[in-house]
Amino acid sequence: MPFISITRLRVSSLLYLPAFLWQTLGSLRQSQRSRGFLGGRVLREARNTFWTVTAWDDDAAMNAFRTSGAHGQAMPKLLQWCDEASVAHWIQHTTELPTWLEAHRRMVAEGRLSKVSRPSPAQLSKEIPAPRPSRIEKTVSPV
Repeated sequence: MPFISITRLRVSSLLYLPAFLWQTLGSLRQSQRSRGFLGGRVLREARNTFWTVTAWDDDAAMNAFRTSGAHGQAMPKLLQWCDEASVAHWIQHTTELPTWLEAHRRMVAEGRLSKVSRPSPAQLSKEIPAPRPSRIEKTVSPV
């Protein structure tokens, strides 16, 4: 059964945004070539907030992606780049990606906050605003 991974990151400063976006593009390309990747979507919201939803064959495939390549190189930098970060995972019966509202519901109910060096007031109070889908959304498919 497919393993679903949701992330939400907010880049704390425009100074970090170019490097973050460069690493994001590398991670997107990496995901498309990764074993077990079934598909995903990326959403950019206001205030430099980014959501991802990805589907994988299993948690081992997602973890192999997460810790290697461009994504593995970006992970340690998120401590400095982001002031809000959270993640949620679950297993479901279909490969259909959840809606952004379902991703938010699961993030609030089952997710966990990730460590950041300078947490925002929202991160400190464990507030995760609902995503606001926009024109800046990208669907990612395996190559």
